[in-house]
Amino acid sequence: MQRNGNPRVSVVVPTRNEARNLEVVLPAIAAVRPAVHEIIVVDGNSVDGTIETAQRVLPWVKVITQTRKGKGNAMACGFAAATGDVIVMFDADGSADPAEIPAFVRALIDGADFAKGSRFVRGGGSDDITLLRKSGNAGLNGVANALFGTSYTDLCYGYNAFWIDILPVLDLPPIDTPAPADGSMLWGDGFEIETLLNCRVAAAGLKITEVPSMERERIFGQTNLRTFADGTRVLRTLAAERRRAARRKAERVQVEEQARALTPAGGIPVVPPAPQPQPQPVRTPPPGTTAPVNGARGGQVNGQVHAQAPTEANGQAGEPVERRPMPQTRIESQPRVDGPVRETRDGVSLRLALEEEAS
Repeated sequence: MQRNGNPRVSVVVPTRNEARNLEVVLPAIAAVRPAVHEIIVVDGNSVDGTIETAQRVLPWVKVITQTRKGKGNAMACGFAAATGDVIVMFDADGSADPAEIPAFVRALIDGADFAKGSRFVRGGGSDDITLLRKSGNAGLNGVANALFGTSYTDLCYGYNAFWIDILPVLDLPPIDTPAPADGSMLWGDGFEIETLLNCRVAAAGLKITEVPSMERERIFGQTNLRTFADGTRVLRTLAAERRRAARRKAERVQVEEQARALTPAGGIPVVPPAPQPQPQPVRTPPPGTTAPVNGARGGQVNGQVHAQAPTEANGQAGEPVERRPMPQTRIESQPRVDGPVRETRDGVSLRLALEEEAS
């Protein structure tokens, strides 16, 4: 994917019993100019006809069903189905303004990796936030900024956009992983998704730009937000993601230290070599034959060393570490098979002795 000034935009809309709201929201997103590339509705087993309504209101909408439960899983499924260059996260309740989508895209074109909506910067606001929630959000912002060195003004807002090529950094649970048998959710599948994303893009050192956003009241239905329960979940998410970031950093440092220990002064950085097979003894072919050595085929010799990709320390998955490939080692005890096999010195002596005896 090449980042350019005219990216294709995929809008991901998670839904659960939002049929009435989609009648308003989907046409509004489709009316945005420049036009979006696709709208992906990810349904969580709605029982009010959400899927049928989406297809009726906007026939070209892409509708999929999430693989597990939770808003985070719905988002991950939508991200996996997206075919655009930019992904916009958009709530189905009507609280977000589709007319702001071009501003998010512009922030990305101007150099941001992640465009974060904020209700608390100049030009933003909210018709749906209480004084208690506003105070709690300010406190959570302070905690997040202290832990991750950020300057967020609105941690708990789900209107965001990002380039699709940063998906590996987000490291969300694979959508095809089975749900836990005890009915619980995988980490990242729940409402902690917005905080989790904000933490991971910050820990990865990506460029983040806040975009002013105006939050409206939900059009139909009741909000699922629970002030104290959700605030506690955000705090738990911040603590867990801080531990994860510290662990990943320690793993990267360990790998870098190992590479430095193996690198000669002024040399090319290397990593510990993988175990190599022992060279097999060379069998000298009879005089006048061109059979491959040690059963090698296609010009290859048994015992040839193949470079292996470096792995993270302690066998755990971690952030990709760029390494220059090590030069392949040629085992000098084995002749190169670039054509007919030449006789060795012993083979020549044996042939001369036989010819002398025959004469």
